Amino acid sequence: MTVLLVTNDFPPRQGGIETFVRSLCDELPELVVYTSHEPGDAAYDASLPFPVIRDRTTMLLPTARITRRAAGLLREYDADRVLFGAAAPLGLMGPALRRAGARRIVAMTHGHETWWAGVPGARQALRRIGDAADTVTTVSSWCADRIAPALSPAAVRRMRRLTPGVDTDRFFPGCGGEQVRKGLGGGPIVACVSRLIPRKGQDTLIRAWPRVLAEVPSAILLLVGGGPDRERLEELASAVGVRSSVVFTGPVPWTDIPPYVDAADVFAMPCRTRRFGLEPEALGIVTLEASATGKPVIVGDSGGAPDTVRHGETGYLVDPYNPVSVALRITDLLTNPTRAQSLGTAGRDWVRREWTRPHTGAVLRELLDV
Repeated sequence: MTVLLVTNDFPPRQGGIETFVRSLCDELPELVVYTSHEPGDAAYDASLPFPVIRDRTTMLLPTARITRRAAGLLREYDADRVLFGAAAPLGLMGPALRRAGARRIVAMTHGHETWWAGVPGARQALRRIGDAADTVTTVSSWCADRIAPALSPAAVRRMRRLTPGVDTDRFFPGCGGEQVRKGLGGGPIVACVSRLIPRKGQDTLIRAWPRVLAEVPSAILLLVGGGPDRERLEELASAVGVRSSVVFTGPVPWTDIPPYVDAADVFAMPCRTRRFGLEPEALGIVTLEASATGKPVIVGDSGGAPDTVRHGETGYLVDPYNPVSVALRITDLLTNPTRAQSLGTAGRDWVRREWTRPHTGAVLRELLDV
């Protein structure tokens, strides 16, 4: 029962979807991956315990050539299960792969499919993808609610939730944060771990920071990650007078992320929905990783992000457009360490019960019937 994974979202490319898809590979007994070309992929692929076939293109699309190649790999590796790492648009190959011998097809969605569901043409394509698959998965209840109207009633009945699982062996209290803290002056730290893009809300944190410093003058805002918004964020930090209290790490490899999360006293990512609802936060696995590390979390009310926090129990859901309310939540946690610790402990217990990788793997194996 070999599974053929067809995906563009695969390391060494970095991102939340790539991390999710890669983690699922370790939960499948027999696997072959068909993916796109990335710089540095040869060295990465050589370290893996399963075969990876790279197309010459940097983006797989459901063209005739790529569909033939995928069908050929299905037969070459005697695979009879197909997992599409992202349903749209690769799931359009479903009927051809079914004819080539696929007995089960699972198509994963992550968030961008929500706008497919609302756009004529793309909506019809998504319906075809749902009809071709045995299951379409969603990462959050919010995503499910928005994708379902584009699918046929039969495909909606077959939908299942498949959420990213947290590696609690990597993210746990004491997983290296002290080394990170040594170079940051010893004050309390609020960390945001994410790409520097407008949707993640780092600018809201910076606008909130003068109010935080008024209550906790030694506080440090640690922005972990790289991205196209860095220059604008640095200029904003200077403009509001907090540049000396905001630390930009630049890009950090995925393997080195846990200590940066562990270094924080509070994790905050006031993510928001942009582009008239077409660009939401589908879930936010990094928030759950912070909870696994025992940190209280502050999360923006966007898309499926509310699924990653129990408001008042593991952290707080905030208005991502209101720096004042964000600042109040941050200062409350920084000045009330007992409360912060209580939220962090509850968050870790919750993640260990409901958000682990073995749990996610069991769901996927059931859907693929392997």
